[in-house]
Amino acid sequence: MIVMPAVDLREGACVQLVGGEYDAERVRLDDPLGVARGWAQLGFTRLHVVDLDAATGRGSNVDIVRDLVLESGMLVQVGGGVRDDDRVERLLEDGAAAVVVGTRAIEDPSWLAELADRFPGEIIVAADVRERRVVTRGWARTLPRTILDVIEELNTLPLAAVMVTAVHKEGQMQGTDLPLMEDVADASAFPVYASGGVSTVHDVRALEDRGVAGAIIGMALYTGAMDGRQIAEEYGG
Repeated sequence: MIVMPAVDLREGACVQLVGGEYDAERVRLDDPLGVARGWAQLGFTRLHVVDLDAATGRGSNVDIVRDLVLESGMLVQVGGGVRDDDRVERLLEDGAAAVVVGTRAIEDPSWLAELADRFPGEIIVAADVRERRVVTRGWARTLPRTILDVIEELNTLPLAAVMVTAVHKEGQMQGTDLPLMEDVADASAFPVYASGGVSTVHDVRALEDRGVAGAIIGMALYTGAMDGRQIAEEYGG
């Protein structure tokens, strides 16, 4: 089990949102690279970076993403608005440990299959879930498929991992959706990373007990509700 701090980028800042709502911002820090280096100093070895502006079509934080990949001192997996092969290739060439693809990967299975074959073991599929339904386009579109339907489709591909975000738990620090994560871990042929609502070390241990390979934590670390040093020592990798 490994825990990865989340660095979500919006308008050049590191932010944390509540409930998956783009305008429900609770945390804003103006030095994302400094934030990332702080996590590295605590002992975390892997970072999860999302360009929220790119994901929602509001802009791009491409230069900050590159700085995080090159200078944070951690293995960095990057997502948010990654919708073409060229962007994937550039991120991997810059040194990203893996590239996270969401909306297009879910909506265009043929593209995902070709991408995974081209970059085997380097693609993570992100499935954002609200009450078992998959949502795409920055949480704006709800698909008819359930997350377990999607996992079944993904299991034949050479992926690095699957990341599932419980959007209905995101940023609320009330615990994650353990039944959801357990079902996904049972169904998935790949490591499963859980995100959304992970608030205490007990949540992390409960996920580990259910076969989840990793947890991506944002709000609880940024607000101090979770002791970053303790988590890094136990689960930082």
